[in-house]
Order: sequence, then structure tokens, then C-alpha cells
Amino acid sequence: MKLLRTIALDPSDTFVFDLAAEPGEWAVSGAFRFWDCDGAKLEGQARAAFRGGFLGVQSWGWSTLAQIVPATEDDCRSLVDLLARQLVDRFGAPGMAAAKIAAEEEVAFARSLCSHPVSSLIAVHRTSSGGEVRESFRRLQLRQGQGHGKAFSFMEMEDDVQPDGDLRLADLGRGPTVR
Repeated sequence: MKLLRTIALDPSDTFVFDLAAEPGEWAVSGAFRFWDCDGAKLEGQARAAFRGGFLGVQSWGWSTLAQIVPATEDDCRSLVDLLARQLVDRFGAPGMAAAKIAAEEEVAFARSLCSHPVSSLIAVHRTSSGGEVRESFRRLQLRQGQGHGKAFSFMEMEDDVQPDGDLRLADLGRGPTVR
């Protein structure tokens, strides 16, 4: 069996979403979080979560990517139980019985996204039209022989270089000066 876990290749989720999921949390699509919203009217971080976030079930935060990982039946049952508790506590589900049914459906949908090989990364794109939310998912393929790394690399400067104190902006357009 395979399930989804949140993954962070860089710290961007902490800026993009109001609450970023912790890397390694069990993840579900989370589209149900927007059942009473018009996605076209959302702005800022709420819009980012709507358009491209997976829901981290433990933190109730968002992740841009989810990773397909191996899971056991116990993992699946624990995820359903955790999501059901969250639906009652955070989403106002009328009781554990109803929440568990909804959680089972959401986890089954997450499992259906795991048809690709373990370690594959999955991205989501949501749109809203006529009061209906549509989701599309894509797998991000690594080049042969590469593992997951950072989404971006930065060059670290070892020495702080101080700007030239004699620099005058008016002189930038002129040729070299002889002193």
C-alpha cells in the first residue's frame, strides 16, 4: 500500500501558505477545506493553498508537494482516525462516525493518487468554476539517478564585500576615470 506524505524541498511553503505543513506528515488533497469558498475570490495565502496545496493532516497546514511513500494497513487506519478527529475538532463534523466515513473517503482518494512509483512527487492544481472545485494532479519526474534535493540552490558568499565608498551613481554612465 502507498500513501502521501508532505515534503519540503526548500522553505518556500512557509512564505506561500498561512500555515505550512511539517515535512513528513501524512497528506490528503484537502480540497474539502474550501467547500464553502469561491476559489476565484480567494486572495493571498488562502488562494495559494486553494490553487496548489496538499493538506498535512497533523498540522492542518499546507504543502506544495506530496511524496508517494510505502505504508501499512496500520498507517492507513491511523491516518483515517487522525483525519476523523481533525474533522470533528477543526472542521465541526457532527460526530466521529460521520467524520470517519468522510476521512475514509478522503484517504481512499489520496491512495488513488499513489499509482506511481514510491518516492514520486505529486503536485495539485485546483480551479473553481460554477461553484465546483476541479483538481488536476501531476507527477514530477526526477532525472535518472537523482534523489530529491533542494528546489533551488543558492551561492553562499564567504566574505562580505563592502561597496566602494567612492562610487557615484552619476559616474556609472561614463567611461573609466583616471585618478
